[in-house]
Amino acid sequence: MNFACMSFVIMAITVLFSATSFAAAPIKIGALFAVTGPAAFLGEPERNTAKMVVDEINKAGGVKGRKLELVVYDTTGDATKAVQLATKLIKDDKVVAIIGPSTTGETMAVIPVAEKEQVPLISCSAGSKITDPVKKWVFKTAQNDALAVGRIYEHLQKTKQTSVSILTVSDGFGASGREQLKSQAAKYGITIVSDDTYGPKDTDMTAQLTKIRGSHSHAIICWGTNPGPALVAKNVRQLGIKTPLFMSHGVSSKKFIELAGEAAEGVKLPSGKVLVCDLLPKTESQKKSLVSFVKDYQNHYKAEGDHFGGHAWDAVMLLKNAIEHGGDKPSSIRDQLERTTNFCGIGGTFTYSAQDHAGLRKDAFVLVEIKNKDWVIVK
Repeated sequence: MNFACMSFVIMAITVLFSATSFAAAPIKIGALFAVTGPAAFLGEPERNTAKMVVDEINKAGGVKGRKLELVVYDTTGDATKAVQLATKLIKDDKVVAIIGPSTTGETMAVIPVAEKEQVPLISCSAGSKITDPVKKWVFKTAQNDALAVGRIYEHLQKTKQTSVSILTVSDGFGASGREQLKSQAAKYGITIVSDDTYGPKDTDMTAQLTKIRGSHSHAIICWGTNPGPALVAKNVRQLGIKTPLFMSHGVSSKKFIELAGEAAEGVKLPSGKVLVCDLLPKTESQKKSLVSFVKDYQNHYKAEGDHFGGHAWDAVMLLKNAIEHGGDKPSSIRDQLERTTNFCGIGGTFTYSAQDHAGLRKDAFVLVEIKNKDWVIVK
């Protein structure tokens, strides 16, 4: 691993136990996470991680001798509420930047607020439309669904599975994934033979899957976030469908295995490397930092640090880096974020530019498979 990068990561997560006094006013950072509601499996680890990292930064001396103050609001996954709370963070709490929200739909709703008020937003959501086209004040840490689709399609191409059925949730994340699944298919020599959707609150997808079974496709790709994909997996098993089932990175946590139960067995999906950090080779540049993050989260919350918590880790640390190098004004933070290069994070190595506010490449993903209620890397 790059020595400078590794040193930064180690220093960033080391807790100093000596008392630290802060003379200047704290630097306020806002956070919007779906801590409760259907997307809590995203927002809760994001909230927990953000608090953990900010606490550790402050114990280690803060940023330029100033304490970070994290102001967190629970959006419950509701886009309208997210907009209201983003406005509150900016107008009332006077934050210099916002991390989150947890979902693509919420983020798309909040973007106009960030752009109008000229406050940097670092989304923890995956939708490609968040940063494509580039918005001046908006960045993201979650790996793009465009990269996730490419990772699945590369595998299908390699294994000569040339026809797919897609089943996507009818929300912002699902719509963005569906667009990528359709637009990239021809590039990989793949034909979409069935294209269907389901609602975020649907509890049975038997009708769509019965249609898919009749299409005789080589693979099924479901694009959504829990609990819908877990229900799809269960329905696939109940219908006796043997077609290989792929999921999006939107279910890249143990929560999916918990919800799907035995039906999770054999499901494949693209994921950030943190999910399988213990299985990575010693030559993997991210391995030590990923293992450190997982252990740190375990020590704080008695649970595994995951793919989603990693998005918040990256967002907080990117802000810390920007403030250290560019100052604490929103405009300075924005400018410095855009200058970020080779930043070693949990989701991958980030390099932003004026043309790219997503910052990651396809090597941020590995393809994993669920076996015996755990993850293995698909070779």
